[in-house]
Amino acid sequence: MTWTQTYDPLGHWWLSTLIAALPIIVLLGLLAGLKVRAHLCAVAGASTAVIVAILVFKMPALLAVSSFFYGSAFGLLKIVWIVIAAVFLYDISVETGQFEIMKQSVAAITPDRRLQLLLVAFCFGAFIEGSAGFGAPVAIAGAAVTALNESDLNAMIGRILPITAIIVPFWLVRAMVSWKETFEVFPAILVVGGSFAATQWFWSNYMDSNLVDIAAGVVSMVATLLFLRFWQPKKIWRFADEEAVTAAEARDSVKHFSGGQIARAWMPFAILSLFVLVWGLPAVKLVMNKATTPSFRVVMADGKVRPGPPGWNWPYLHARVFRAAPVVQKATAEAARFDLNWLTATGTGCFLAALFAGVILGLKPGKLFQIFGRTLVRLRFAIVAMTCMLGLGYVTRYSGMDAVLGLAFTRTGWFFPFFGTFIGWLGVALTGSDTSSNALFGGLQKITAQQLNLSPILMCATNSAGGVMGKMIDAQSICIATAATNQVGNEGSIFRFVFWHSVALAAIVGIIVMMYAYVFPQFIPNGLNFIH
Repeated sequence: MTWTQTYDPLGHWWLSTLIAALPIIVLLGLLAGLKVRAHLCAVAGASTAVIVAILVFKMPALLAVSSFFYGSAFGLLKIVWIVIAAVFLYDISVETGQFEIMKQSVAAITPDRRLQLLLVAFCFGAFIEGSAGFGAPVAIAGAAVTALNESDLNAMIGRILPITAIIVPFWLVRAMVSWKETFEVFPAILVVGGSFAATQWFWSNYMDSNLVDIAAGVVSMVATLLFLRFWQPKKIWRFADEEAVTAAEARDSVKHFSGGQIARAWMPFAILSLFVLVWGLPAVKLVMNKATTPSFRVVMADGKVRPGPPGWNWPYLHARVFRAAPVVQKATAEAARFDLNWLTATGTGCFLAALFAGVILGLKPGKLFQIFGRTLVRLRFAIVAMTCMLGLGYVTRYSGMDAVLGLAFTRTGWFFPFFGTFIGWLGVALTGSDTSSNALFGGLQKITAQQLNLSPILMCATNSAGGVMGKMIDAQSICIATAATNQVGNEGSIFRFVFWHSVALAAIVGIIVMMYAYVFPQFIPNGLNFIH
């Protein structure tokens, strides 16, 4: 049984688009509007997606249900497992008292909450996101889908995002404090954003597609730490429920620890970074995959290695669904292979890092098991939510609903460079991954760009750049954040707060892309070959 996607099942593109958006409307409407708990919203959204796929898009029920379970299994291994392991390590750090020392060590660098926000959320956050990133670099995924030059794609992304890297730290601080209080730390914001942007541009245009955000995060953090040794704001900003203090009082209130104690406190996260980096090395990953991942390398009867992604063919789905024009140039079967890479999964690296750190910190196996049990209990609703959201995303992908939503943006003509940004934004909001967004919409961006006489390199890079701004409204990410910070139940409030920030930042990316498309087309790379 095979099935070909249709992109206007109701005969009116606007009506088909509205129906295709129904699962997302249900999910986000319940989450943000009616303030229903996230795991119930995810179940409702996933159920709506399956029903719409079967009744409206005429997807065979077996394929629709299979796509849901495929997405759920993928989410459990590739995303949920990472979250469980990372929160487990955090719980170990709290249980052993090391997290409190970490907090005090950051306060010793600067007692100002605005600067702590820049150091932890922006610099360290970029490093961790780059380290535990979702699969391959986005440029590789985009090049694989579109057959465009990988060096050109990587360089173009590195010519869009550095501009936003200067804006985002300012935006981040302004979202927390007033304009006046933001400009009080403007020198630090320039150092953070400028060093990150310069490194991101240089690395993506002259070095490699790997380690871009890791290098930028490290350089930005080091530059900021050095800068703060010579500069501090005149006024120390604290939260409203905290006692106002002067710089001298703040320094006196900080409990000081020895270098060894601070190193021991940060050690679990240093181990995490090391494990994740090693787990991400292609050579290491390949060796472990060959030894432990079922069906990683399959030799066919003719002696040739099976093409396509590794893993088992997912029952009743692999090569059963065909994408059609205009999403792809010719009908293409959608692969659905599940690689049970239990050892090379990023979550396994995080879990082993947590165990290793726990042992070094003196925890017995029984205590580690107890902490892990508490972590699972705390994350139980988030696990359901994230699993169902991935299932929803895969139903929309294999039913063609995602393509219907993307095609709606392609009707914008001359403004497509602006609205093409929101295709990538939508892709990440749906799937939680820039890599997955490129796999979904990379071909669509290339085809539309060619039809409108735009640069395919620019528009495929735009898909990745726009996707970066969609990450903050990805429901999975919000669930992860609330679970890790004991704020389960506040998902709707967080979504409502960040939604318009996400839209505005995506619009800024859209304006940058419009400038490249119509004012500065000479800066669009063509024929670079620094990635081999």
